[in-house]
Amino acid sequence: MLIRKLLLPITLTSAVVMAGCVPAQPQPQKPVLTPAAFSQRMDALQGQLASQCDAQKQQLTEQQALNSSLRRDVREVGSQLRRMHAEMEKPAAPQTVQACKAASDNPIMDKTLLGRVEWVGFPAIGSYFKARIDTGANTSSLSAREITEFERDGDKWVKFKLALRDDAKYFVADVRDKWVEAKVSRTVTIVQAAGREERPVVSMLMTLGDIKQRVEFTLNDRRDLTYPVLLGRRFMMDIAAVDISRTFINPRPEFSGSAPSADAAKDQDPNEGNRD
Repeated sequence: MLIRKLLLPITLTSAVVMAGCVPAQPQPQKPVLTPAAFSQRMDALQGQLASQCDAQKQQLTEQQALNSSLRRDVREVGSQLRRMHAEMEKPAAPQTVQACKAASDNPIMDKTLLGRVEWVGFPAIGSYFKARIDTGANTSSLSAREITEFERDGDKWVKFKLALRDDAKYFVADVRDKWVEAKVSRTVTIVQAAGREERPVVSMLMTLGDIKQRVEFTLNDRRDLTYPVLLGRRFMMDIAAVDISRTFINPRPEFSGSAPSADAAKDQDPNEGNRD
């Protein structure tokens, strides 16, 4: 019994000592990034970036091709619309929209009567003007400035502004500095004392009383003359007769922004036409 009491403390002490001698668990080491592994990772990243850049370049190329195709389509649609607009303005045949007139054996009674000065309208410009009727001139004329030639769909066109005198006021004010575009029908050569001059001729829709048709106009600056429009005998042939003793036989046309036709009388001088 005594031996057991002596051995018990020794056994406990040995267990404590042995428990304190248990070796510690080793800690896992962090992996070391070697130069070869770093280079391999950089090569992979560079390849990934290059692949993304190639994909973006391909998308950009495809987008540019699509934009070019759309621009071509837009130009083609614009060309078709301009042709359709020109066809809509062009009468099926030279014609005159005339009011019913009494039948007569006199051919003059079947024509529109004009005074020596008349109001004319240009739908494409959106304004009316005073025009001098000149049976001595062959071709009609429209006063223009800053005449610039250009090409459209393989055809020769011009753009111009109206050449109006500073004291002129008998037109729609908004058109004074408006650019007007028209296709060139032909070119005429004018021989003057100062030399030869080439002038473009354009065809424009014009209204005068009950007449509505396309008329050819030479473009030249008429600001030194009284009237911006001159109508020659080529326009009047077979459709109009002139009474040189009268002016403004036909009513003034109306356009957006213009005064009513009924107010035209205050702008009409019965003595007009006795000068240029």
